[in-house]
Amino acid sequence: MTHVEDELSSQPECWTRAATDAAAYKEALPAAGERVAIVGCGTSFFMAQSAAALRERSGQGETDAFAASEFPHGRPYDRVVALTRSGTTTEVLALLGRLRGQTRTTAITADPRTPVTESADDLVVLGHADERSVVQTRFATTALTVLRAHLGLHTDAVIADARTALGTPLPEGVADCTQFTFLGRGWTVGLANEAGLKMREAARAWTEAYPAMEYRHGPISITTHGTATWMLGEAPEGLARQVRNTGGLWVAGELDPLAELVRVQRLAVAVAAARGLDPDRPRHLTRSVILTPSESPKPRSR
Repeated sequence: MTHVEDELSSQPECWTRAATDAAAYKEALPAAGERVAIVGCGTSFFMAQSAAALRERSGQGETDAFAASEFPHGRPYDRVVALTRSGTTTEVLALLGRLRGQTRTTAITADPRTPVTESADDLVVLGHADERSVVQTRFATTALTVLRAHLGLHTDAVIADARTALGTPLPEGVADCTQFTFLGRGWTVGLANEAGLKMREAARAWTEAYPAMEYRHGPISITTHGTATWMLGEAPEGLARQVRNTGGLWVAGELDPLAELVRVQRLAVAVAAARGLDPDRPRHLTRSVILTPSESPKPRSR
């Protein structure tokens, strides 16, 4: 079993603990009414997108999501939350350093023995969800679970769906497809983006991701026999029929969207295996992106 397989299989337990521990992190996480930005890089950025949409939709306050390198300096926030598994990502550390003394910051990380400990005002440490793999699975979804629980949006049904996602076969024929499109709506757009990234990282697959209503504005033109369109969350009316009419494979999101992401993680491993790839060793990737001074992003204003 690869590290990725082992780690993605542990997600129900990780989520259960995270939901229980969320109350202990109440003071470190955004309070209702705060204006908040959530930032990250790669997978963490996509989790930030989902968390921001959830928080704003729940009425907790205006919430934006940014890649850490694209943060709009000069725009006021009460708190900035940074997601960083490694605690060493250059863009995140640079941003936290620039915000120190100006905006309260919280880092959600897996390892407190890293520079992020000294860079953020508050810490949420998810050491039980740390990973050996380069490809993120359980840390990202556990971080999102903490934020969902903090918002009062986590239920035991999510854990049950995760177990279902791990214990039932993948949709028939999906692992044989040559192109994959993932769709989301609202908070699940970030999950769709992450689903596409997992397939690219682990299996070098041709994948795309879109808001579901945007899919019909051009991207559906690539859908045909041998392609799959996977919905995370509730699909817009008529979309499943349109995809089937193209000859493509439609995969409905029948579980909680976070559990659907677990199914995609399993698909990424299955496709990697079928192609003779090792998902623990994705091409050109490392566990953390640490840039030299010349490679680091320069401050920008908007």
